[in-house]
Amino acid sequence: MSNGDEPDDGEAALTDLEDFESRLDSVTESLEAAETEADLDDVEATLDATAEALEAADLPEPDDEDEDDPGAELQDRLEDLREDLDAQRGPYLEDVTDDLESVVSTVEGTRWTETGSAELDDAVAGFLKEIGDEIDATVKDGESAERLDAAVEALSELALDPDEDAETIEALLTAVDGLEEGVEAAQSWDDLTVREQLEAEGFYEVLTSQRRKDYPPEWSAVKLYEKRYQHDRSDEEAIEMILLALEKLPGGKDHFMEENVLESLARIAPPEALEDVLPMAGKRNEKAIRVVGKIGDPEALDTLLDFIDGDGDRSLQLETLRAVGAIGSDEATQTVANRLAAEDAEIRSAAARALGRIGDTRAVEPLSDVLADDSEESVRASAAWALVQIGTERAFEAIETNADGSYLVQVEAEKAVLSS
Repeated sequence: MSNGDEPDDGEAALTDLEDFESRLDSVTESLEAAETEADLDDVEATLDATAEALEAADLPEPDDEDEDDPGAELQDRLEDLREDLDAQRGPYLEDVTDDLESVVSTVEGTRWTETGSAELDDAVAGFLKEIGDEIDATVKDGESAERLDAAVEALSELALDPDEDAETIEALLTAVDGLEEGVEAAQSWDDLTVREQLEAEGFYEVLTSQRRKDYPPEWSAVKLYEKRYQHDRSDEEAIEMILLALEKLPGGKDHFMEENVLESLARIAPPEALEDVLPMAGKRNEKAIRVVGKIGDPEALDTLLDFIDGDGDRSLQLETLRAVGAIGSDEATQTVANRLAAEDAEIRSAAARALGRIGDTRAVEPLSDVLADDSEESVRASAAWALVQIGTERAFEAIETNADGSYLVQVEAEKAVLSS
């Protein structure tokens, strides 16, 4: 306002479509003529005032559904002008440091090959040389990420005006763009093929021409590492290489290496493998479940118990019952005992044997009931076997009391008599 009573030309009241269109035309001309940040600030203030006026205006609604909404068209023009305004601002020193910090994040978050590390060092050295005059300091030697961090700090301390120092800021942005290209071109670990990665890790060093008995050679190597681990369970390299093969070599329908590696792990049951295999078990991989069971860590129960309960995949339930039995934690007793009532006789039998391996005396009563009442001889025999494994006086009494003419059950009953 010029005197508190009348609006000046730039603040004229906006009441109809023509007023708004005229104002936006004027903003367009001002934006094209703007040369400084201050000019752009004035344009932004006018856009803000126009948007506020548009929000409050009582503009006519379209008479027909197919007719364009003039208010919506004005709003679109406003948004387009804001985008043009943002594009015309800067460049700012903050843009330089933000882009450089993004490069630092890439450098730190990427695994580089030996070749890639050298290429990365060259790219960083070239960048620092290019901006050396601007930061007026020599960044000390060190890792590439450390040198770039130092450059970010040095650049942040500069006082560059977006108007007066626009050329300098543009030059710095160009230098960062060049650095990004250099980093992108440097060889990272992910640029290597799986075989190249295994080669770089020394995976194939266990092989000689005489020891490549199986195809593919990766399978020969895994079996040799398995043999080494069986001979010396402190052989950290052997298990690391087997787990490397599990990580890198594909599984699925067309590849058998994953299954073979899991079978190898099931034979040697290294505790070091639990962290790698447990997520696979959580995805219902039955071979991984077998490995987890052989390792025997109760930590795995939270992952496995859900696969026992309910009417899930039969094969999955059987494998999980075996694994839980092998783990042998009484935390699983109730969940396993619930499966003594399963419709499938093989699942009932597997549940009984799992309870025997767990050895929890709370299982004596439900196992005794199965021994007395189950219609399947194989299930009753498994219950008798489980009671023998539990081995308490009450367990032996249950076997003697409920032994019948079944040969399988009688065999287990005789074991109980000999053990008592």
